[in-house]
Amino acid sequence: MVTDSSGGSILEEKRRQEDALITLIDCKTKEVDRFRAKISRYQSKLTEALRNLNELNAMLSRLGSNAAAGITGNTVASSDLPIPPPLKPKIEKETEDQTPSSNQVSHIAPTQNHSKSKKIELLIPAVKAKPIPPMVPIANPEKSAPTPQSDDAQSNALKRGRLSVDENGTPPLCSQFVSASDAKKFKMSSSTVRKETKDLISSVRTSSSPFMFQIKHSIQIGSQHKRRLRSLELNPVQHELFCTSALDGIVNLWEIQSNGSAISVLSAVNGSSVNNRWPEDIVWHPDGNRLFAAYTADDSDSQISILNFNAHQEKQVIFLEGKPHRKSVINNITFMPWTTNPSFATGGSDHAVVLWNEKENPSSWKPEIVHDHLHTSAVCGVVGLEQKETILSVGLDKRIICFNIQAGKSEFKHQIDCKCLSIRMNPFDHNLFMVQTGAHEDQLRLFDIRSKQMEIHSFGWKQKSSESQSLLVKQDWSSDGFCISSGSSDPIIHIFDIRYTGRIPAQSVPAHQKRVFKAAWHPSLPLLISISSDSSVQLHDIK
Repeated sequence: MVTDSSGGSILEEKRRQEDALITLIDCKTKEVDRFRAKISRYQSKLTEALRNLNELNAMLSRLGSNAAAGITGNTVASSDLPIPPPLKPKIEKETEDQTPSSNQVSHIAPTQNHSKSKKIELLIPAVKAKPIPPMVPIANPEKSAPTPQSDDAQSNALKRGRLSVDENGTPPLCSQFVSASDAKKFKMSSSTVRKETKDLISSVRTSSSPFMFQIKHSIQIGSQHKRRLRSLELNPVQHELFCTSALDGIVNLWEIQSNGSAISVLSAVNGSSVNNRWPEDIVWHPDGNRLFAAYTADDSDSQISILNFNAHQEKQVIFLEGKPHRKSVINNITFMPWTTNPSFATGGSDHAVVLWNEKENPSSWKPEIVHDHLHTSAVCGVVGLEQKETILSVGLDKRIICFNIQAGKSEFKHQIDCKCLSIRMNPFDHNLFMVQTGAHEDQLRLFDIRSKQMEIHSFGWKQKSSESQSLLVKQDWSSDGFCISSGSSDPIIHIFDIRYTGRIPAQSVPAHQKRVFKAAWHPSLPLLISISSDSSVQLHDIK
């Protein structure tokens, strides 16, 4: 009997080890597939860019120029291109920023020229900052308290412009320098490689039971902010980095360590506007090297800033000259997915949607009013379509507006039964988008852009603390596009599976002590990162 019991224990232990290894192998396999997809995508872009370069060189040769060989040397056949080796990071020497020369605001015309493509420097953490203690597992999220913070320590760090430096005063970040001047020499063709779309709409409401995640454990740490948190944004390129902003005007740059078991603050920047306003919303540049912040249009204040954590303290925040919004708060800032030209859109309480296009100087952006009369109330959310240059906007007037930039007119207008608070495009199915509404229970609505006015699913949750919905509560799509995480006015993270036929959350995870503003899915780790009005950041290990 003892032998049988011992043998059974050994077999059970082996099964547990096998399950753990299978789970780890599955995770690493997905990670390898993602890296392969990225390599393929960038290899296609490199092939296309060199093909265009060779065409331009041929044109120059036909004109009888003798400078072609001196400029580019031997051309390379795009079919024989090897994958370029990664560049070694090195500290960039600071150069003088050019002041934007134009403050003009114009309306969108039916046709629009695209500016030149650019290569931008990337942030690469060079020094691993020590995790900030204490960081403790949460046994009971309802009773645990956020980690206290030292105001004096942060104040002294902000005077230096960094939260941590080495003995020689070197900042904990270095940049991988890629010259942008070479990219400006030639004007590339507008043909680009589009991301493939996958049909997820056919999977909506097809399962009688939702997919359930296993929440292994949660870790909580103080946010290092002196006032209430406002925004959370994960870096789209360097997945170990994310940013938080708060009502104190400070923007913290965090690094995820030990595969999601620890985090530390790498740098802190005072992102307050000229009139000492905090950022209302933040977004990373698609290259992951800069952060953009939106403010308010009141009292002639600066409306948009660019935050560079790599720059010296006096150049960490650059305010754009353009002030297209007329009044009140700028509620949302989002980069457009179009690869022809870097651009972002803002939606404001003045009913306006504005498109900002990058000019010659990376710190200079030209605003163009897309429309300011199609909404009759505040615009709360804007997104761009992947397949064409079209902007979707939603607002408190209950309207969903689809505006074609190239045609210079709206494609459709749809009005639902309650206020629209935000909008998010699915990361895989470019025809699927989600709208957060002010409804009491069916807060989230799914739409198919092809059917324009057809709602294909709705779901939500019942709040305990308040019946009203908040603009500060945000949602996020999972990396596979099948699940949605949402904050709540309660200390709960709600997770939805769009394949589930039910209208309730697939899971409701207790988190924090006060309302949860946002829970973001990490793109490469089994991790949810959340922020709350209790001034804490939590890491949730999910399987």
